[in-house]
Amino acid sequence: MGGKNKQRTKGNVRPSNSGRAADVLARERGGVPGFVGFGISSPNDAGYVPAVHGAEEIDNLVDADFRLVLRKLSKRDAVTKLKAVQEFGAMCEERDPDIVRGVLPYWPRIYCKISVDHDRRVREAAQQAFEQLIVKVKRSLAPYLKGIMAHWLLAQCDTHSPAASAAHAAFQAAFPPSKQPEALSFCKDEVLNVLQDNLLKESADTLSDPQSVPAEEREAKYVRLLTSSLLALKRLLTALPQPDRETLTQRLSHIVSQGKFWKYSKHKSPQVRGAFFELVAGLCELTPPVLQTEAPRVCSAVLLSIDDTDPVVLPPLWEAVLHVLSSVQDCWSHVNARKGVLPKLWAVLAEGGRGLATALHPNMLPFLSKLPAEVTEPKLHFYTTFFSSIIQGLTSERALASPSESAAIVFATMECLRFVLLQSVAEGAGQEAEQSEGEGAGQEAEQSEGEGAGQKALQTALLSEQLLPLMDDALGRPALQNGPLFLQVTEMLVSWEKRISGEEAAAFQRLLAEFWEGLGSLCVRHVSREEAEPVALQGIASLLQVMHDPDNRAPKQAKRKKALKVCFTEPESTGRGERPSGGGPVEEPWDGQGGRDRPLLNARLLELVCRLARLNMVYVCESDSEGHLRFLALLLQSFTEPQVFGVLLGPEEGKGEPESQLGHNPAVRFLLERVAVWLRREDRTDTGFLVDMVFSGLQCCSSKTEHTLVLNHITMDLRWGVLLQIVQKACADPGRLEACAGWLRGPVLGERLVGLASELCAGGLEARPSASSSHSWSLVSLALSQQHDDEPLIGKAYVDRIVRHLHATLSEAKGMSDAGNVEPLVSFISDVASNFFSSVKGCLLLPAAVDLLLTTFQLCAQDPAHPLLSDALIQKLKCAYTSGVRSLVTHLGAGLTKGTFLHRAAVWVKSQILTSPLSVQSLQVLVQAVQSVTDTLATASRSSSVLAQFISCLTPTPQEWMSLRQALPPQWMRRPLLAGPLRVSGECPSVEAWRVRTSDRLPAHLCASALLGRIIFTAVPADEQQEETEASEPRDLGHTIAEILCALQWCEEMEQYSVMAAEYHKLLQEWNFSEGLYSPSAAGVLDTLFTRSQEDGALWSLTLGTYIQKGRPAGSIIKGLYGNVESFYPLSEHAVSTIQVLCPWMDTVEREELIALSVADLLNWQETEKDYGHSVWACLAVLNCCLQAATPVDEEILLAIIATMLEFRTSREEWFLFSRDLGQVSATELALPVEMMRFLCRLVRSSPTVLGSTHWDFLLCSMLAWLETANENTGSFWNPWVQQFVCANCELIVTLTEFFTAPPAGVVEQLPPELSSEWQEFFVEGVHSLLLPLLVSIPGKFPDPDDLLFPLAVVTSVGEALVHVPVRLLTHNKLPARFVADQRSGLPETLQTLLNTLAPLLLAKARPLQLTVYHMLHKVMPLLPESDCESDNAKCDDDDEEEEPSLSPPAAIMSVVSGAAELLEGVLGSVQVGECAVVVPLSTEHCCILGYLLAWKLLLAFFKAAPSQLRVRYSLHLKKSRCLHNLLLHLFRLMPENPSLPGQPAEAAGKEPKSFFTEDSTLSLRQNEGLRFEVPHLACSVYYAALKDLPAMVRLWWNSQEKRVFSAVDKFTSKYVTGVLSAQEIASVQSSTQTFQSMTVKARSATREVIATYSVDDIFIELVIQLPQNYPLGSISVESGRRVGVAVQQWRNWMLQLSTYLTHQNGSIMEGLSLWKNNVDKRFEGVEDCMICFSVIHGSNYSLPKKACRTCKKRFHSACLYKWFTSSNKSTCPLCRETFF
Repeated sequence: MGGKNKQRTKGNVRPSNSGRAADVLARERGGVPGFVGFGISSPNDAGYVPAVHGAEEIDNLVDADFRLVLRKLSKRDAVTKLKAVQEFGAMCEERDPDIVRGVLPYWPRIYCKISVDHDRRVREAAQQAFEQLIVKVKRSLAPYLKGIMAHWLLAQCDTHSPAASAAHAAFQAAFPPSKQPEALSFCKDEVLNVLQDNLLKESADTLSDPQSVPAEEREAKYVRLLTSSLLALKRLLTALPQPDRETLTQRLSHIVSQGKFWKYSKHKSPQVRGAFFELVAGLCELTPPVLQTEAPRVCSAVLLSIDDTDPVVLPPLWEAVLHVLSSVQDCWSHVNARKGVLPKLWAVLAEGGRGLATALHPNMLPFLSKLPAEVTEPKLHFYTTFFSSIIQGLTSERALASPSESAAIVFATMECLRFVLLQSVAEGAGQEAEQSEGEGAGQEAEQSEGEGAGQKALQTALLSEQLLPLMDDALGRPALQNGPLFLQVTEMLVSWEKRISGEEAAAFQRLLAEFWEGLGSLCVRHVSREEAEPVALQGIASLLQVMHDPDNRAPKQAKRKKALKVCFTEPESTGRGERPSGGGPVEEPWDGQGGRDRPLLNARLLELVCRLARLNMVYVCESDSEGHLRFLALLLQSFTEPQVFGVLLGPEEGKGEPESQLGHNPAVRFLLERVAVWLRREDRTDTGFLVDMVFSGLQCCSSKTEHTLVLNHITMDLRWGVLLQIVQKACADPGRLEACAGWLRGPVLGERLVGLASELCAGGLEARPSASSSHSWSLVSLALSQQHDDEPLIGKAYVDRIVRHLHATLSEAKGMSDAGNVEPLVSFISDVASNFFSSVKGCLLLPAAVDLLLTTFQLCAQDPAHPLLSDALIQKLKCAYTSGVRSLVTHLGAGLTKGTFLHRAAVWVKSQILTSPLSVQSLQVLVQAVQSVTDTLATASRSSSVLAQFISCLTPTPQEWMSLRQALPPQWMRRPLLAGPLRVSGECPSVEAWRVRTSDRLPAHLCASALLGRIIFTAVPADEQQEETEASEPRDLGHTIAEILCALQWCEEMEQYSVMAAEYHKLLQEWNFSEGLYSPSAAGVLDTLFTRSQEDGALWSLTLGTYIQKGRPAGSIIKGLYGNVESFYPLSEHAVSTIQVLCPWMDTVEREELIALSVADLLNWQETEKDYGHSVWACLAVLNCCLQAATPVDEEILLAIIATMLEFRTSREEWFLFSRDLGQVSATELALPVEMMRFLCRLVRSSPTVLGSTHWDFLLCSMLAWLETANENTGSFWNPWVQQFVCANCELIVTLTEFFTAPPAGVVEQLPPELSSEWQEFFVEGVHSLLLPLLVSIPGKFPDPDDLLFPLAVVTSVGEALVHVPVRLLTHNKLPARFVADQRSGLPETLQTLLNTLAPLLLAKARPLQLTVYHMLHKVMPLLPESDCESDNAKCDDDDEEEEPSLSPPAAIMSVVSGAAELLEGVLGSVQVGECAVVVPLSTEHCCILGYLLAWKLLLAFFKAAPSQLRVRYSLHLKKSRCLHNLLLHLFRLMPENPSLPGQPAEAAGKEPKSFFTEDSTLSLRQNEGLRFEVPHLACSVYYAALKDLPAMVRLWWNSQEKRVFSAVDKFTSKYVTGVLSAQEIASVQSSTQTFQSMTVKARSATREVIATYSVDDIFIELVIQLPQNYPLGSISVESGRRVGVAVQQWRNWMLQLSTYLTHQNGSIMEGLSLWKNNVDKRFEGVEDCMICFSVIHGSNYSLPKKACRTCKKRFHSACLYKWFTSSNKSTCPLCRETFF
């Protein structure tokens, strides 16, 4: 057929459309078209939903959406149909009932089709959708029932269970249970029609189209339909009432009479066979007459298939077998039982049911009960064969592997055996009765007597040949011993004993006698073997135990007994001795009383036991057989009668005189004379059975005293392992424990255990190995951990003595240095202690127990370095002492009185903190130990007072806290001094104090703070902290939290100077109790901090500021601390520090009041009685704090202050420290000029117009004088106060520089007229002539940046000032000359000195110094190529130049690059290209990489500033030195996989995301939060600059890389760089101001194209330059536009030239176009191309062809000729081949 693209017939302009064709057909015929072959049961129903647009009547009935879905249901694709069915169900659920009813006329045909679909998902979904349809339409479905009922019933019998369940659910939704038979009866004829057709007419080929459906799918559908039809027919018959079933008899007879129907019994599909037999069973049960007419076929089909053991077929098959035997008369006349049926059954039984015993064997008893006599005759042979076969099945592979299969066979065997024996006894009794009644009829009497003898022979044969051999076999197989066999045998014997009093008494007595005789012989045969098999002896013991007490086994088989279909009853239940009619099964209930009502059985059993015990004892005594001894122990577990023990003693021993008061009891004599001897044998390893024998014998003791005496005698000198077993057995049973209590608490056992504990402890300390140590420790642990009647298992005195031994040993082990030898001992003691503490109530009332608990805690909490215990042992110790604490609190309600464990533990922990220096690790161990105690207290104690008391004991006193704070190292002041938040004056530590690094041991203050913080904020819930502290001591918690906050503040200030402080701070962050520290619920913390800040200032002021910043208390609370600002006056140093942290939280009025008070004091400075300088400093400090908070100040006040400072300049010049030796100046003297500088800075920023000419002179001259003073005191920069002085001066310089560089609008006019010129002409040069040498001198004075004395803050401040240095001052610097030998350079001396001086500092390990040097050198880089240009111009006139020489960039920078590259190779060499290396901020590696990347940024800036001619020569040098190659490899190890800029706001997600390529790196000298992104960002910046300025070289490198690197570079560049670079390149073309004569250039950003149009006279050329997707890695393509007046060959040459220029020149597109235009211009001017490169202008040095051949007169470039000569090894002309002169 034609497709969419097939050529239509001429004139047919519209495509084919089936809808339009149907419309035409409807108009022509006036109706809806019909569809042949799609009819359904109702002739009035349409076969399909019409797609005709003109049939409005029908169309209105069906919604458009439903019509579309129903059309999809007719598709072949399974997925389409599944989605359509699901959509149909959803629409039925959502739409109105009226709309859904419109679908009903068309639903039956659709449903009948999809309900039998091949895809099971479609069938399941169809039933679910049908249910939704039913729920919606309800009764409206009735007219269509007959069309769907048959398939609905088939769906309920679907082989796919979910589909069948869904169909059944739909049926239940449609009809209530009472209406279902009525509904089926209404449709029974239609249903039977469909089922009959399916069974008799349909085939695989008629159900599906053979041409479109595969054979396998057709066959599967047919089998499924057959199975469903058979099951549906049975379901129909089951559901129909009896009258309706009778009306179908004729039609059913017709179906049954068909030969095809009976062939299904042999069908190859087991599903079909199973369904067939299920239907046959149903027919037998529901319509017996129908099958009676076909009896031969029924019997043959069913009985001859008796060996079909398919799992699907077997259950329905046997159901059919039993129904056929019951309902079909003379069924055995139609088959040969002996040849056709029974052999098959014997084979199946002999194979154990072929794995289906659980389904097959329960049918054996009903099957036997229904067999007529003619089948079972001769009975002896029949039953012998039957039982032999069924017993043989126990040896099958499946029965051996599956206990359930074996149990099913055993149950069936015993049920059948009991049935046959009962039936035989009943028949024998009946025959005897007939014999006695018919004494006259001799022949009949003889016949009856013969039959009676036959019954006896049968009974004897079954016992001797079947049952007893089966039991004999079971004795050798543990699987049968553990099964139900022995219990079934016992039940059979009990039932026989109950029948002894009846009419069949003689028969049952005979059966019992034969059984016991056979069983006795069987047992004796096994026991009498010298090498008796242990399995057999175990089996005999198990059999005798079950017979003695079957109740212990009965529950295990209860579930199986419920599954049995038949049980036995007494013959009397049928009425006065009548036999059960019909030969049916005899029922018998099981009496659950066990052996209590079985005197005969108990007597016979005891007799057998005594017989076996006597025989067994012979082998034990004579052969010392351990197997017989174990068998004896098993016997005595169940049989503890004195007769048995008397037999075991023997006749001679039993008659002897008793040796003591215990001798009259045979059981006791047996224990003392026999068992005790066996227990003491050293060569016996397994004594568990002998211990069982001991307790078996003790059951015969009459009193507890007798128990105690016996056990004392037996355990006097037993081994520890045996004694442990005896104690364990005694504790395992409450009865035994009660009986043995006297022995357990007696002196014999107690003394032995005390001696054992002492021996174990001594041996453990001496590391003496002992084979029985584990048993011994287990015995000690058991003795201490068990309780009886809330008392220790052994005597309290012995417990106390044992615990004392353990404590003494543990204390001695704690101090031993060699922990490895005592670790086993400590492990044993910890296990014992843990069990003791957790098990024994009130154990800690013993003083020794408290000592043991404390020592355990100390071991767990001590420094982990001494002794080094394993983690597992530490965990054991922790479990031990937490168990003790829990027991202490739970059972005793312990307090913290002196001497208790909690008090002693708290005192010890406090001593450890205050006196023992701890590392971070040892502190963590100690805190974990204490926290486990507090956690236990918090969870186990009902009131929290115990926990509060414990924390109170741990807390240092105020005097102790003060001592701890004074011991803190003073280095913490450096950071807050230099960062500005702290104003401290006073004595400063010496240089040595700042130089010494803190040790790895923590100050005691930090240890106490960490411990208390961890406990308070983890053990005490947050909502209870305030309540409980208020109830006890309200201020204690506030003081403690204040100390913790102080410790945290100290760590924050010391973190960058001390590794120990950093580790400590990290530990506190991991513990994460900061939320509780800054919670407002902590009472009194803010008051405490304010008070201590007023008293001590310094660190407390910082702590107060941090607390307010993080806690954010209300403004009223803060104001309530000080009341009014006048309370701070007169100002002290501590008051100034407090005002400084509170000032940002004060309101404007309060700050103005502070300014007024401070200015008043400042103006009246001479009237103060105290130190003038300190008062002025305090006033200026407060004034600066208020100004920093943007407090408005009147100009008059500012003028008054500056006037006062001028007064200081006159009268107190020493305060300014001009030309002073700062190393000899105190911190107080240094602080005053610092505040002056800060005030002047703020004055310049906020109110510069206030200053007059005199003020400006004072300010600028003071600034310069201070700088000169700083320059003279570089050796004192180790002093933080000196650093503060220099930093404040540099801040003033930066402020002035920024002010004069960009003054605010309208300010310049108000300044003095000559001020700006004075600044530019004098002060700028003066400042920077001092700053530059100052910066250079610092690394000389302080060579190690890692030294704590290195003035990093000074370097940062000086660098910030030097960033603004003018270029002219750099080029004309006054640095000492510095030159390097063999360094070629054409630079001026000052520039060369600058480079040689500053460039090495790029690799200094001081980030601010590196960045400062970079910023200065970056300013001079564009000036450097000028010197190379001059030398290059001189060389350009030399016509003898043959090769373009390479030219090195500045040697100083190149030496930094090469040196850093070697270092980076060692750092990054192991990182693969494409993976991002992690660089730790401010580490040595970070500084090295930073210097390397900064040097390359300088090189790229230098390269960008160089002209095109020089770039080529620089590129050649980079190529030869492979510097760029190494750089690019390193960059792809430093750039991140995703270079997105961190911290982008969420609202920017829709925009183009910012990345490291779109944003420039700030390179700020001040450290910030993004420092970890600095190196990746800088690496991206360098890569971007390299791609932009050196595209050809990067492209060359990229093409030379291996495949993996090539792909990684291409992917990364295309994804992150190309778009940014292409957009910038296009934008630069669009915004370019460069103009060309005769050429215009335009750019298209959308298509990334550049269009160049060149026109000269009549010549017109248009070129289109297309940037690639991976620009600039890929080659730029040059495409042809319009051209006029240019030959094709010339046009191609020019295109090739432009492409070459753009690909191989390191520049922009505009530069390439300029080069190409110059080449074309020269061509039009008459200059010929070089015949080597076919270009007029050389691509590298931009020269013209000058070297001419004397023969052919062609001209060539010098560089091209040189390459020609060197590559061809000839000196001939490339064209004419003549020698070139």
